[in-house]
Amino acid sequence: MSSDDNQPFPLPPPPPPPTLHVPSSTPPSPSLFGLDVLFSNPVFAGGMGLAGLGAAAAFSRRAAIRGVELLRRQMLVNVEISKRDPSYNWVLAWLAQPREEGGFLARRITRIRNLAITTSTRSINNAVQDSSSSDRATHADFRVQPGFGRHIIRHRPGVYIGVNREKASTAQTATGEPHETLTLTLLWMHRHVLSELFTEAHALSSRFHQGKTVVYTAKRMEWMALGKPRLKRPLGSVILDAGVKEGLVADVREFLAARQWYTDRGVPYRRGYLLYGPPGTGKTSFIQALAGELEYSVAMINLSEVGVTDDLLAHLLTQQPEKSILVLEDVDAALVNRKAREPDGYSGKTVTFSGLLNALDGLAAGEDRIAFLTTNHVERLDPALIRPGRVDMMVRIGEATRFQAAEMWDRYYGDIDLDKSGRERFIKRLDGLGLFGDNADPAVPKRHTSTAAIQGLFQFNKNDMEGAINMAEGLIPRTFEAEDSTENNIKSPA
Repeated sequence: MSSDDNQPFPLPPPPPPPTLHVPSSTPPSPSLFGLDVLFSNPVFAGGMGLAGLGAAAAFSRRAAIRGVELLRRQMLVNVEISKRDPSYNWVLAWLAQPREEGGFLARRITRIRNLAITTSTRSINNAVQDSSSSDRATHADFRVQPGFGRHIIRHRPGVYIGVNREKASTAQTATGEPHETLTLTLLWMHRHVLSELFTEAHALSSRFHQGKTVVYTAKRMEWMALGKPRLKRPLGSVILDAGVKEGLVADVREFLAARQWYTDRGVPYRRGYLLYGPPGTGKTSFIQALAGELEYSVAMINLSEVGVTDDLLAHLLTQQPEKSILVLEDVDAALVNRKAREPDGYSGKTVTFSGLLNALDGLAAGEDRIAFLTTNHVERLDPALIRPGRVDMMVRIGEATRFQAAEMWDRYYGDIDLDKSGRERFIKRLDGLGLFGDNADPAVPKRHTSTAAIQGLFQFNKNDMEGAINMAEGLIPRTFEAEDSTENNIKSPA
């Protein structure tokens, strides 16, 4: 064995002496605001976790709502219709139409629980019914339509329309009724259905108003239908003197056909007519019949009404209903404000003469307008009112003539007076009473009667032409006093 082998193995180094840890006499400094204590509290930590979950849930909810709104804007289309718009009633009538029922699910979805009802009544002519009976037959039509709230309408298979009918808290100043809106909602892919909907609604309204004339009147700042649409008056039922009616109708038709002519020459497309003459000669009746002949409505303004100011009149004329004839009756009443002013120049809250002129032919005057002015006293009108541009055609509708009396006789008794002998005796009777104003006999007074008086005579003697001839003396104009007796007067039965 070598000497190296006799060397002893090296011993490992001795372990380090143990160190004694003596706790410090100063405690560790706490964290800012003691958050470590709060976070070490299990109750607080759990609350923070719940708060974090709540915040995450609220954020997710808001994100979901925004996402749904964005998706809705991309996938849906909304159409809002105001009650002031003419299509509002059209669409309501269209929604009231019966529809095909779908399957079980479709019936449940489209079930309408809030309904509104509109009732219209009319009298029934019953020849068997005793005319003296006070119990007259009346026919009632009930139209059920969606009420206020949200509804779903099935237009056709696979196409549904959401309907939201709302009543606003604000009221209209004219009637005090709350404003209403109707909102229709469809899928974007079905937006073409809106064109079909409004076309069908307009056609339905046209069928309802067929044979009728709508009369509008001014109520504060807007136009409103005056009652229900009335039956059109045939143009042949208005008897004017020879050629008068035909000339007016021809002129109006020529104006309606010349729109492009006015446009090409930069001339305002409007035309005014003045009908003047004594009361009861058929001025207003002709306008109503003309509107029915042209398929127009009538828009009336009472210029003497308190509250109709210059600004309001100008606003109403610019908002005149489409395809309507403007009627200003007794236009001479508007001149009262010009002639009777207060010392300070204020004439009351009514339209002034200058305001009327500007509304008819000024900066505030509208286009596409047919206006008829009527008056019983043409001599009171200012020349500035009836100059061309404001009044393009003046026509006198005068007292009854022989031509009118004969035409009215044929209209009422033509089916029983086949040989016209009764007509000849009636005309001769009126001539003898001097009611045509041109009798050559100086002993016969020269006086006149109106077509309204003749019509009243014929209505009193509906099927008795002899009675009409015998009562012709009642057509003589009379001046009534408070103590006058009313005997022997013509009274038209109901």
